Amino acid sequence: MDVLHQGSCLCGAVKYYVAAELKAVTHCHCSQCRKGHRAAFATYASAPRSAITIMAGVETLKTFNSSGGVARQFCGDCGSSLFWSDSKGEFSDWMSVAIGTLDTLFLNEKQKHVCVASKAPWYSIEDRWPQTE
Repeated sequence: MDVLHQGSCLCGAVKYYVAAELKAVTHCHCSQCRKGHRAAFATYASAPRSAITIMAGVETLKTFNSSGGVARQFCGDCGSSLFWSDSKGEFSDWMSVAIGTLDTLFLNEKQKHVCVASKAPWYSIEDRWPQTE
């Protein structure tokens, strides 16, 4: 498989690559994503779990099971949010990558905002991407 994207955490302890196109670029405004990313929202893109390989720092990667079936993974050294996945449902074989951790160029024209009903009240969405509750 060809490596299409590479990424890492802030301190560089965790390094990964993605050998598939990243899809479903989503800006999630739920309270868990906001808290996990310490920002107004978290931006993820997804790939089949089998296409994502941790090259370094697997022993540093920590997992927090935030809700039924949802696992959020982050660097245990610097705290960078890296991945999330849901072991239930039709996308259980997929993993979402925090695209802010990519070290390679990633351009995508199809994006959307989700969970906007719980967005931070101090943030105003002023772009052209669709929004869903």
